Amino acid sequence: MIGIKNNLSPITYRRIGNFRKNKRAFISLRLFLVLFIITLISEFLINDKPILAFYKGELLFPTVVDYPEEKFGGFLAVTDYRDPFISDEIIRNGWMIWPIVRYHYKTINYELPVPAPSPPSFLLDKETRCQNYSLGIDDRRCTIWNWNWLGTDDQGRDVLARLAYGFRISIIFGLLLTILSSAIGIFMGAIQGFFGGLTDLITQRFIEIWNSIPSLYLLIIISAVITPSFWLLLFILLLFSWVSLVGVVRAEFLRSRNFEYVLAAHALGVSNMKIMFKHLLPNAMVATLTFLPFILNGSIVTLTSLDFLGFGMPPGSASLGELLAQGKNNIHAPWLGLTSFFGIAILLSLLIFIGEGVRDAFDPRKVFVD
Repeated sequence: MIGIKNNLSPITYRRIGNFRKNKRAFISLRLFLVLFIITLISEFLINDKPILAFYKGELLFPTVVDYPEEKFGGFLAVTDYRDPFISDEIIRNGWMIWPIVRYHYKTINYELPVPAPSPPSFLLDKETRCQNYSLGIDDRRCTIWNWNWLGTDDQGRDVLARLAYGFRISIIFGLLLTILSSAIGIFMGAIQGFFGGLTDLITQRFIEIWNSIPSLYLLIIISAVITPSFWLLLFILLLFSWVSLVGVVRAEFLRSRNFEYVLAAHALGVSNMKIMFKHLLPNAMVATLTFLPFILNGSIVTLTSLDFLGFGMPPGSASLGELLAQGKNNIHAPWLGLTSFFGIAILLSLLIFIGEGVRDAFDPRKVFVD
């Protein structure tokens, strides 16, 4: 920490120290980053395509490039590398390196030993797991690499794959919505608080009217008319989520705009924008940053709720809400409900713990002892 301390201001160093001292928040941050990084590279860890293949002297990258099946002696436009004909053809003329889990979130397992939704493979005996394979229980396709570790949903899709990809979509959606809504909210709050008067009055009345619009009902109506997509959902939710930080920033600017250093900057001819975003905004960011993890949490919960109700991502998309709905609709398959519940609970708990750590780090009453 000595080298870091020399490059940071005492206040920043104290805040970082306070956050690191909060073991629960610090461990949660590290665990969250590990899970997020793993899901970011899901195509190389959880996929129905090989990471790397060598066929007839040519090095192939199936996860990056879509090769037609005719390249391997077939006739389809899209290659199914799990097809025994294709996999045997490649192995006879080269080799393949598979991901840890050989399922994509869209992959349907047509060789399930029991009707879908099927339980996790490790809960089944070997004969039951392999009864659909033509070569019997010694078939190499009947190994742990082809297991459904968390079972399948009612369409025969791997639950672990859908959980990983849904985790990634939820985080990316939440981060984008949080960043964009915070940027708009901070700007609007700064304009209100700095200029005050009629500007503040008109903007505040507009926000009150805007907040009275039932955003969920509006989103349901739009989803009934237009097929929802990632960017459409993001845009609609952004229209109503930007007001969450306006009040905090507005209050901080109203409190600080008449301080002596602000009046001195006005007297020296400094522009309003420079005063707002160079001198006043850093003070407002202290309160703003403590809210960001909780806004991120709310964004993820909103997307999950919409997917659960059927008004979120397009059908077939990997989604924590859709997985939760599968658990509700298939009470006889408890692995679906348990997986979705613990997946969502762990994600939200990690973000809450991180938010608490950030809040304590900016608390001036907390003193880090080196």
